[in-house]
Amino acid sequence: MEFEKVLSERYSVRSFSEKKVEREKVEKILHAAALAPTAKNNQPQKIFVIESREGLEKVKKCTVCHFDAPLVFLICFDSSVSWKSRFDGRDFGPIDASIVTTQMMLEATNIGLGTTWVGLFDPETTRQVFELPENIAPVAFLPTGYPAEGCIPNERHFMRKKIEEISENL
Repeated sequence: MEFEKVLSERYSVRSFSEKKVEREKVEKILHAAALAPTAKNNQPQKIFVIESREGLEKVKKCTVCHFDAPLVFLICFDSSVSWKSRFDGRDFGPIDASIVTTQMMLEATNIGLGTTWVGLFDPETTRQVFELPENIAPVAFLPTGYPAEGCIPNERHFMRKKIEEISENL
């Protein structure tokens, strides 16, 4: 798919088909994650692929925004390897994980799948439910799958600010 078409066709899917996502497509999404730029190329991302009934039930304990997707990625970063700014100590792990998640979403759209970036979850509950070590910080859930028949973007999806409102020449 042409890149601009991918950008314009991507929307937050909140209703998924029960159809399982093929392994090849999961691999393509993970490959997009592996190609994502990260600070100092430290690649701190840690991605959990959740497809089992048991795993998907665990997701439901962490967020109401699971949308009964047949596949959910839990995108985290490893704080023991993420780059920290020497100026202010800022940890770039959340930024790196966000870039990774964006690339995953765009690749999913490119191969005919839908996703929704979910940030509405309790990180501590997620740590406990998935038994994450202290250094693994959850950033996003990414419910993924084939959009259900009749699934359309939320009306707010089409509300975009003008270029002049989001940019400024200096």
